[in-house]
Amino acid sequence: MSDPVASVLTMDIKLEVVTIPVSDVDRAKSFYVDQLGFVADHDQTVSDEIRFVQLTPPGSACSIAFGRGLSTMEPGSLKAIMCVVADAEAARQELAGRGVEVSGVDKQMWGKFVYFADPDGNGWTYQELPDWSSGAGGSGAAPEESETSQ
Repeated sequence: MSDPVASVLTMDIKLEVVTIPVSDVDRAKSFYVDQLGFVADHDQTVSDEIRFVQLTPPGSACSIAFGRGLSTMEPGSLKAIMCVVADAEAARQELAGRGVEVSGVDKQMWGKFVYFADPDGNGWTYQELPDWSSGAGGSGAAPEESETSQ
């Protein structure tokens, strides 16, 4: 019998689409496109029961989808959607300038964060990675980890 963990480690896994539960498709599309600046990839009415909207954040390889007949999740029930941005303060200012109700910048050792929600209450976080993060080109070791390992 093969080791299932070993087989997973050899294949690429790409997160492509995250479904967002919304109550009003047109209102959600307007929020994501007009206020967040997402690109509208698809808006297809398949039948009276199914409408599929797919949007992509600028620069992202992963899209979001919502519509009618796509999910059994309660609108507003998704609370932890996180995206990475280069500058949390600039992102906060841009969101506020587009009319999004957004938090101030939350500075933590592991990054800077801003929080907001869509009209249904689905919660979003934009994170600026700290300089030491491997995702930002650093070593991946937090400052106190680097100091104790020397």
